[in-house]
Amino acid sequence: MNNPQERIVHLIQRMEELIPLYMKKDEDKGVSNGNVAVCIIDEAGGVFGKVFIHNNKIRARESFRVAWTKASQVWLTGMKTGEYEKKVYANEISENIAGISKPDFIGWEGGQPIILKDGTKLSVGFSGFRGVTDLEIVLKALEQIETA
Repeated sequence: MNNPQERIVHLIQRMEELIPLYMKKDEDKGVSNGNVAVCIIDEAGGVFGKVFIHNNKIRARESFRVAWTKASQVWLTGMKTGEYEKKVYANEISENIAGISKPDFIGWEGGQPIILKDGTKLSVGFSGFRGVTDLEIVLKALEQIETA
């Protein structure tokens, strides 16, 4: 599995396998009822993703819109969603540094930069559960493909 695109596909497959486990948690299952999505942007701007439809295409579509917004913000800023906004509002960095205006900030967790073992940098947005769970699913899936 040396090809970065192949690794991205495997990463998405691992995420898909984790979704049913998180649907069993009361605090997560009600957020989107399993209609979740992932969007991954590589350094060159290649976009990869998947919409996981449990029972509602419209809700799943909204999850993908949010996942893309998270991934694209990470791609532009190089920072997790939520952390970037905190730095802007604390005047640690300029609002205009990444070309995203305050009204367009995503504002919650679920977007994060990750680096594959081979050095490939990816900007990942996952949406449909609580933000902390969105982040955890991506990291668990990454761990699974990197130790395989």
